[in-house]
Amino acid sequence: MKIPNAGSAGSWARMATVSALALSLVALPSYPAMAQQSASVAPVLPTLSLERALARAAEVDPALPGGEARARAGAAAVRQADVRPNPTLGLTVENLPTLGGGNIIDRSEATLSYEQRFERGGDRSARVALARGEATVVQAEDAIRRLDRLEQVQRAWADALAAQAELEIARDRLDLAEHFQTEVQRRVDMARDPLFAGARAEAELAQAQIDFDQAGIEARLARATLGRFWIGASDFSLDPADFEDTSAAREVAGPVSEIDLAVLSAQRDVSRARVRVEEARAMPDATVSVGVRHFWEGQDLGLVIGGSIPLGRHDRNEGAIARARFEGVAAEADMVALQQEREREIARLQVLLASRALEARRIAEETLPQAERAVTLVLQGFARGGFTYNDVIAAQTALLATRARRVAVLKQFHIDRARLDRLTGAHADLLGLETRS
Repeated sequence: MKIPNAGSAGSWARMATVSALALSLVALPSYPAMAQQSASVAPVLPTLSLERALARAAEVDPALPGGEARARAGAAAVRQADVRPNPTLGLTVENLPTLGGGNIIDRSEATLSYEQRFERGGDRSARVALARGEATVVQAEDAIRRLDRLEQVQRAWADALAAQAELEIARDRLDLAEHFQTEVQRRVDMARDPLFAGARAEAELAQAQIDFDQAGIEARLARATLGRFWIGASDFSLDPADFEDTSAAREVAGPVSEIDLAVLSAQRDVSRARVRVEEARAMPDATVSVGVRHFWEGQDLGLVIGGSIPLGRHDRNEGAIARARFEGVAAEADMVALQQEREREIARLQVLLASRALEARRIAEETLPQAERAVTLVLQGFARGGFTYNDVIAAQTALLATRARRVAVLKQFHIDRARLDRLTGAHADLLGLETRS
């Protein structure tokens, strides 16, 4: 990192550099270890590709234990739904005399009964199917959460690459500002330019130093944000060629991932299972009881058999059945609507990728060479006294703006690619999930 040392602007830049470095030390715990490395013995860090970043994030997901616990809870719900109703053991004492009415024991009767409710209409199988469907919904929601996390990782990877490219632009701007400030100071010393030109050049240099320091902080922060997805330090390097790679624009996008539709599909199946549950509840359950009655007077025993069944006169559960059916229809319609929406978004992103790749290529091949040539010509003319300070600043500003525009286009390209990969489930295999080919 270069630090200007000319005049008050140089002091300001040095203070800005110290402040920026102090902030980076506080914000990024991994930076002190990196700062202690000798410049001549810089560590060689492995290159982090997109595939490796996604794989590391998939391996280290703090929400995995929660997903496993919810899956076990769903399995427990299925086991509970398959349980039969408990029997009832009852004791009834009858013919108790009033106070002063005689011997209590001789006139009393006691009945010990065993009662069992029998479910009619397939209640238990319907409950099991419903519990399985609800467990499938939970698993589908967890799969979507994991895919969403991979999209966040891919976006963070793109942000880190873009921040690295922006740092290079800031470094080039600082180099230009230093070179120009030296040239202006030489002209001022020779009385060819006024003093305010030197002060303005120092101000530009100081601002370039500040921008470079800020770009360095943002680059380290972006790398640290990416590394935190697998709870690790920024022990990797990023290949600028990955940022320049726009080959994904030439690939044909796949269809909508089945994982996105799995939740609505599971909700539809749950609604169908709930219809069967409500239909089973509409059929009254029969209750049968068997008991033994003991007559204390004479010590006789008698067998008692009974049964009951509710009459479906008023409550036939028709409202609950209709509600479950309409919820299934709604889930089916939502699934069709979501698929159409995702198909439109995939088609739009496919066009955007091609458009951004073309723009980035044209800027690199057409605009940048002209802007660089303009800066070279202006600097040469300025050294001969043929151009003004404003001409140099304008040419440099145009060049930096062109480079920044290309970085912004490439960054948006990779962000759009991350969204497209998410919608098509391109990285589902990293999670062990199945998607439609």
